[in-house]
Amino acid sequence: MTTQPVHDGGALIPRPEKTFPALRAALAQVAPSRLAEMTSERDTVFTMATQSNSFGPIAMFQLKWATVIEIERYPGVARRLRAAEHAAQTLDREDPAWRAAMDEIREIMDTARAQVTGG
Repeated sequence: MTTQPVHDGGALIPRPEKTFPALRAALAQVAPSRLAEMTSERDTVFTMATQSNSFGPIAMFQLKWATVIEIERYPGVARRLRAAEHAAQTLDREDPAWRAAMDEIREIMDTARAQVTGG
């Protein structure tokens, strides 16, 4: 696995705002197969937010999907993440390549999250 910046190619779309409509529209462009997952999760999160009288679950939902979209905006980064996830799921945990895959996943996720939070 390599330690390359998350942005190792041109973005397919501009970074969306963190509103549900903007995130949904962006996901429809970069990973349309995940729209049903997002909608189902949104319903669950909004129910949790209502029951707990807290916006915390909604903020976490927005951060999660903004991070997913940030990765998917860059096809090379998305391919690296999928390859690392596959390795992490199929390699023995004693294999040094498993640790490298886990490190790659963490680096990609942390970098994408930092991009969408401005951190």
